[in-house]
Amino acid sequence: MSSSINDARDALNSIIKKSRVHFYKPIQIAEILFKHRTENNIDFLNLEDYRNISKQWRNKITQKFLGRICTSSAKFQDNLFEANAMPPRLLAELGKFNQQHQGIIEAHIYKSFSNKYFQLNTALNYCLESDSNSFKLIEFINLFWNEPGLKRSIDKIFEIIVYALFETIVTNAELKVKIVANDPNKVLKEFSEFADKVIGLENSDREISLDAHFHRVGVTNAADRGLDMFANFGTVVQVKHLSLSEEIAENITETISANKIVIVCKNAEAKIINSLLTQIGWRSRIQSIITIEELSDWYDRALTGKHHLLLGDKLLDNIREQIQLEFPSIGNSDFEEFVNSRDYDTVKHDGWKSF
Repeated sequence: MSSSINDARDALNSIIKKSRVHFYKPIQIAEILFKHRTENNIDFLNLEDYRNISKQWRNKITQKFLGRICTSSAKFQDNLFEANAMPPRLLAELGKFNQQHQGIIEAHIYKSFSNKYFQLNTALNYCLESDSNSFKLIEFINLFWNEPGLKRSIDKIFEIIVYALFETIVTNAELKVKIVANDPNKVLKEFSEFADKVIGLENSDREISLDAHFHRVGVTNAADRGLDMFANFGTVVQVKHLSLSEEIAENITETISANKIVIVCKNAEAKIINSLLTQIGWRSRIQSIITIEELSDWYDRALTGKHHLLLGDKLLDNIREQIQLEFPSIGNSDFEEFVNSRDYDTVKHDGWKSF
C-alpha cells in the first residue's frame, strides 16, 4: 500500500480507538464511504459535498441501533474533518481503497463497532447478573479500566456508580428539603406568579417540603469538565476517574460556580487535600473530597452491611437503570440483518493486513 493509504489507515484506526461506545465519528466515515461506493456522487476533496449531509446518514444508523443521535456542537462534530483527524485528502484515499475492495473499510468500521459493544456487554453483564453478595465495586470498575476498548467509557461508569450510591442513600434515608418563605418585605406577594411557577409556593404557603434527590447532568454529555450531578439541597458533584491533582481541582473550582462542591476521584494524597482546603477562598467551596477507596467501603456497607436488605437491591437497580440509559444495547438480529444486507459478512480482507 502507498504511504498515503497507510496514513489514512492510521488516522482511521486512531479515530476508532479514541471513540466512545456510541461510535459517532467512525460511523459517519463509514456512511460517507458507503454513499460514495454505492452512488458514486461524492467528491471527497469538496468537503461541502458531505460535511452536513453525512451527519444525517450517521444519525439514521445510530438512531436505529442505539436509539439516539449525536447532540454535540456542530463545531465538535466538524472536528472530524480537521487535519489531525480525517481530512478530505485522507478520506479520498479511504474511499478509493474501499471502492476497490467491495466496502472493506465500511465492514471494518462496523466490525469494530460490534466488537466494542460485545466488550461492553461482557462487562455490563457482571453488574446485571450480580446480587448484593457477589457485586464488588472495584472488580466492576476494573472491567472497564483494564479493557482498552472500554477505557473511553470509564468516566461515565464512575458517574453512574457515584450517582447510584448517593441517590440510594438519600432516598432511603427519606431526607427532606424544606423551603421557608420568611419574606419580611412581601416580595413574593408582588411576584406571586413567580412564587407559584418557579418556587412552588402558592399564595397561602409559607413553606414547602421536598424529597431529597441527586440528578445527573446530561446522561450523554461527553464533556470531562463542569458539573456532573447536583442535589436539590445545594450540593454539586464533580466525578473524576483520575487521581486528584491541584491542577484538576483548580479546573473544577473555576468551572463550577456553586459553593458546596464534592469531588469524587480515583485517589488523592493527603497533602493535596490539606492544601486545597486551606487555600483562601477554597475551604468554603470544596465541601469534601471522596476517593474510590471510600466509595468502595460505602458500597460494601450498602450491599452487605446492617441495612443491606433496604439498600442492596435498590442500589444495584439504580446502577442497572443508569447503564441502560447510558449504554443502549445493539439489537443483535437487526444488526446482523444490516451487516448481511450490505454484504459486509462476505467482504474479503485481503490487501489490508491490519483489518
